[in-house]
Amino acid sequence: MKLNVDGKTYDIVIERKSTTRNTYIRVKPDLTILVTTNKFTTTKTITNLIEENYEKLIKMIEVQEKKKENNDGFFYLGHRYDIVYVDSPNIEFGTNKVFINRNFDINKWYKNQAKELFLEHLNTQYNKFTKRIPYPELKIRKMTSRWGVCNIKMKVITLNLELIKRDTKYLDYVIVHELSHLIHGNHSDKFWALVEDNMPDYKKYRKEMKEFWT
Repeated sequence: MKLNVDGKTYDIVIERKSTTRNTYIRVKPDLTILVTTNKFTTTKTITNLIEENYEKLIKMIEVQEKKKENNDGFFYLGHRYDIVYVDSPNIEFGTNKVFINRNFDINKWYKNQAKELFLEHLNTQYNKFTKRIPYPELKIRKMTSRWGVCNIKMKVITLNLELIKRDTKYLDYVIVHELSHLIHGNHSDKFWALVEDNMPDYKKYRKEMKEFWT
């Protein structure tokens, strides 16, 4: 099955499972429309469901296309660069281009940049924080579903390496978020009030960051 939207064609993949009672529709990062349903659901029923949810599907496709746009290319501190491969072993930046070797270890370079930058921003936000809290240990690793994690018991904050690709205002928000967990271990109203006290625009940043995930 396929879905046509303004001259573009999107594949529809149907997964029938005996354990699934309801029918679910989602758009995958590769823009494939995945329908998960019961094994007894007819193709006609699925077709009708696609037609009934046409407008919602268009919005879902637009969201995934926006996420794809926000992840294609080389990103560093909120700026997107087109990659130009060169023989030099070093990395060099132009206005809108980055010149690197095909064998260049980008993740290693990102991590080296993040070590100093993330620590600097942690110190800044910690020193400005409105509550007295223990100074946390900082760890950095690549994560697929969280921007940051706070181990309250061990007093360790782990930041997602992916933040090195984004504007530092998002890094600061995540740091404030995790520092706030050292006071409130949940996402209660008191927690969010503390976040807002230290980052008044956190709602705006939080909403914008949803466009980065693929």
